[in-house]
This record gives sequence, structure tokens and C-alpha cells, in this order.
Amino acid sequence: MKCFFCQYNSSPSFKDLENLEKFLSPRKKVLSRERSGLCAKHQRKLTQEIKYARFLALIPYVSYQGVK
Repeated sequence: MKCFFCQYNSSPSFKDLENLEKFLSPRKKVLSRERSGLCAKHQRKLTQEIKYARFLALIPYVSYQGVK
């Protein structure tokens, strides 16, 4: 299986939230390379872009799992 970003000849961007969400678990953790199927170069870039999107409050750090 080819890397998602290599296949579409693009790179991860903090502005493209739809694609970033594909590589997050339901609890908003970054998926590993084995689960995501990305190459090493794009996995590193994806991680940095997700962290930057979190910093800008575009995506949450954790998911809401119910009431207290």
C-alpha cells in the first residue's frame, strides 16, 4: 500500500483538517505508521502539523468521553 500523501502528491497541512482527522484515533491520538500506512517522511510531517493544529485550537488534544 502506498502512502496517502505520496499517492496524491501532496503533503500534510495544518489547514487541511479533514485529512488530519483521518490519522487520529477516536480519542484524538496520532496513529502509528503501521496503522496509518504513511511513509516515514510524511509521518514526521503529519505529527508536526497535527501538533501545530492543536496549538492553534483547530483540533482538540483529547476527545470528550462523557460526564464526570
